[in-house]
Amino acid sequence: MNTTKDIKLAKFAGFCYGVKRAVDTVKKLKADNPDKNIYVLGELIHNTQVIQELDKMGIKTVNEIPKNSDGICVIRSHGASPKVFEDIKNAGLEIVDLTCLDVKKVQQQAIELAKEDYFVVIVGKPEHPEVVAIKANAELYSNNVVVASSPELLKSYEEQIKKHKKVGVVVQTTQRLENLQEIVKYLTPISKELRIKNTICQSTSMRQKEARELAKENDLMIVVGSKKSANTTHLAEILKESSQTIHIENVQELEDYKNIIEKSNNIAVTAGASTPENVIEKVVEKLKGGI
Repeated sequence: MNTTKDIKLAKFAGFCYGVKRAVDTVKKLKADNPDKNIYVLGELIHNTQVIQELDKMGIKTVNEIPKNSDGICVIRSHGASPKVFEDIKNAGLEIVDLTCLDVKKVQQQAIELAKEDYFVVIVGKPEHPEVVAIKANAELYSNNVVVASSPELLKSYEEQIKKHKKVGVVVQTTQRLENLQEIVKYLTPISKELRIKNTICQSTSMRQKEARELAKENDLMIVVGSKKSANTTHLAEILKESSQTIHIENVQELEDYKNIIEKSNNIAVTAGASTPENVIEKVVEKLKGGI
């Protein structure tokens, strides 16, 4: 790798406010309560390195609510359904709710639409924990709540939508704006009244916008972050549509793309909202030092 390569790091790369808050808070919880069990229900954030670090500190990631135990159970940044909150209380555990504030807003918007008798459409991935929680909250007030990531997935509900007086839309915080626009375009001619709540978080919007700009100026875009992270995979998808892009989880994976990197003179690095700073730094250092 020659030394004339220009390596740029995106300004909006790495932890967003919600993720930083969640990680810092659980670490402080353990420091303040060294003798207490600290459980996180599901991965706190979608990043293997962070989960492993928390595990070493004694912060346990669990997929089910612990029974016959005591201590603190943390609700992760993606949020949880009201039933999960109730089940944790019934298990005798203290709850610390670290749902991202932007995710809380989406839940509230979905609840309000449901209360006002809108047919609620959640733009997002049905199996994503954030979306599962948004849907569960809205379903407390309405049976007319569906999830779709594309117009095709909405077609089976078309007759119900046409019969319903009002249709309301909210969006998973890390979704692509294009997905929202496509669904709105589909819903507009079949809805009597359509109310749109663009709940894509500002951090996601800024990250995607900056990455698109960098893609215009560089030969290669490198996206760093977990393949399980929705915002990271969406970022890579957006960039792959218009630029040469590789998506890696860590510095070791750069070796797999050695030929592409060697042929690129101008390289920009961005990262998902759940990618730790030290992981990003290692990638940038490796690129600057030579593969």
